[in-house]
Amino acid sequence: MNTSMTCSFLIIVSIAVAVSGQQPPTGEALLEQNADRVIRLPGQPYVSFKQYAGYVTVNETHGRALFYWFFEAEESPEKKPLLLWLNGGPGCSSIGYGGMEELGPFVAQKDTFKLRLNNYAGNKAANLLFLESPVGVGFSYTNTSDDIQQLGDKITAQDSYAFMLKWFRRFPQYKSHEFYIAGESYAGHYIPQLADLILDKNKTISEENRINFKGIMIGNALLDDATDQTGMIDYAWDHAVISDRVYNGVKSKCNFNSSKSSDACDEALEEYFDVYKIIDMYSLYAPSCVNTTSNSTRRAHMHGKVSPRIFTKNKAWHVKPTGYDPCQTQYTDSYMNKPSVQASLHANTTKIPYRWSHCSDAITNWNDAPESMLPVIKKLVNAGIRVWVFSGDTDGRIPVTSTRLTLRKLGLNIVEDWSPWYTRNQVGGWTVAYDGLMYVTIRGAGHQVPTFKPKEALQLIRHFLSHQKLPTVPF
Repeated sequence: MNTSMTCSFLIIVSIAVAVSGQQPPTGEALLEQNADRVIRLPGQPYVSFKQYAGYVTVNETHGRALFYWFFEAEESPEKKPLLLWLNGGPGCSSIGYGGMEELGPFVAQKDTFKLRLNNYAGNKAANLLFLESPVGVGFSYTNTSDDIQQLGDKITAQDSYAFMLKWFRRFPQYKSHEFYIAGESYAGHYIPQLADLILDKNKTISEENRINFKGIMIGNALLDDATDQTGMIDYAWDHAVISDRVYNGVKSKCNFNSSKSSDACDEALEEYFDVYKIIDMYSLYAPSCVNTTSNSTRRAHMHGKVSPRIFTKNKAWHVKPTGYDPCQTQYTDSYMNKPSVQASLHANTTKIPYRWSHCSDAITNWNDAPESMLPVIKKLVNAGIRVWVFSGDTDGRIPVTSTRLTLRKLGLNIVEDWSPWYTRNQVGGWTVAYDGLMYVTIRGAGHQVPTFKPKEALQLIRHFLSHQKLPTVPF
């Protein structure tokens, strides 16, 4: 394409974006976008929407850079909100789980280099952004090795906020869009703290840098140590996972309102965790992967001294989740480690001295993790931020029982009590509408709701973003 044709093309694009109400990218932002444009991945089926991937440096002095993967909405991206998706760990990849196995548009397959399309991808409802955070996760890196030992909730929120400010400068056409954050598991810490930081910063920074932040949605989320742990034990007993003897032993020997454990409690928990060596804690009724390899699906999911503190001593607590195909993580792992894939994604440009993995083995220390997110949740609710909480009801890790106890502890008035919602003519789950917060269960879903119930998950996302109640009658 010659220079005059290039200029004419850029003018046409700028006019089209301006008419849509977006701020068109120009100058350096346009150059950065073009550099991050992913033309086509190896084995990828044709799609009409654009995708981008690359690095945003969040700390120039230390050389900390976070890796992202962004998909424009399938239709009318100029009219759709922007949704940031975060997985937890801490130390696990939002791209590996959320992007490739839950609500991203592409899914790796067994014994083939070809990707298949996800018919219920999240970018049917929103412009979809996945972030590998903090540094040390996935392709995100730091040039200052000591940074890895300083990680915790606070620095993760600060770096994620710095990422969003710089990302909006690179993609100014999305600056005016409504911005939402969603995710699961330890993102029950990440998301409220990032939301809180955005809320506070928006009050003091210039209008040019304010984020049009509207809401959060968190699923099977770690929110409160005491109720999370109590609910795990109650759920296991109620779902015929543990015996009366084991249940009563844990109840009598463990005080989940305390951050301190005891030898008697540790011994009782060992018996509790024994059952999860033979069934999947993250989805009680799903099969386990028997095709184990050197990149087994049974690697660490949670790292360091993170909440809940009593449980962290037991190795079974650190097992990472698998999906509906329990070997799916192996297919993703194989695909993401191919040099041609990394080149297409503009990833691993600094030649990180370890394989990409779903969860980082480098993150072994976690310095700060509040015992409860409830004060932050209450602050967000009082500020008028849209807050939805959801639970896949076959998850034993952060089960529906834990979340119900946690929300009861929050003390919000119930506006509409336990009611069914529908996907077509089937019950999709139940809802409780609190004053300022919506709680949704998804029937038959494990820890990673979009993996187990993709149709229902997309329905949930659509209704959350449009601030509409889920259907209360069959349709």
